[in-house]
Amino acid sequence: MSSQEISPGLVVQGITPPLRLRDFKLIAFDMDSTLINIECVDEIADAVGRKAEVAAITEAAMRGEIADFKDSLRRRVALLKGVTLASMQEVYDKRLRLNPGAAELIAKCKAVGMKVLLVSGGFTFFTDRVRDLLAIDFTRSNVLEIKDGALTGRMMDQPWGDICDGVEKRRMLLQTCAQMGIAPKQAIAVGDGANDLPMMAACSDVGGLSVAYHAKPKVREQAMVAINSGGLDRLLEILK
Repeated sequence: MSSQEISPGLVVQGITPPLRLRDFKLIAFDMDSTLINIECVDEIADAVGRKAEVAAITEAAMRGEIADFKDSLRRRVALLKGVTLASMQEVYDKRLRLNPGAAELIAKCKAVGMKVLLVSGGFTFFTDRVRDLLAIDFTRSNVLEIKDGALTGRMMDQPWGDICDGVEKRRMLLQTCAQMGIAPKQAIAVGDGANDLPMMAACSDVGGLSVAYHAKPKVREQAMVAINSGGLDRLLEILK
């Protein structure tokens, strides 16, 4: 499929802009490095002097060089043992920022009646706060086990399963579509890493829209829209 740069840093393939924003009913976002500026697991690890070690695993996982995302996440979370809730709050307060254009894009989507889904391989400590900040409608992410105010190095199972990986992101997107009574072609999926590809394909394979935001090469290649420079609201150059 041939791609076309319709303006600097904005590439499309398989579509002819502009599309109608009102034709979509749901937009799903990855969190880390997509909706927000950091990889939370890496920043948490900084509190125990293990950021470089954890970040190397994160980078390999996001590039798709580690096939088993669940195993890679368990390895990283194990290295977080002993991090306090106070340190995690400091990450949220001092390091976590919304990526440029995130609030603007979500506001525009909500203005036309769309719902917003946040699906993350990260943690509820952060997704709950981002959900409340942006009035997001649905979320799915992982729960860190905490004892005596500190992380144990493990995650807790939830009613839907153990870890939110690429398979679970896709399942949650399709489940949300079904809950809303809409078809997946009425959904948009936005991500940056290899574990976002299953949910992106769930949209793009049936006539919906997949969007790569400042993404890894493998993700840019497969996305229908690649925002390689500027903010998330650049999607509005395509969706009118």
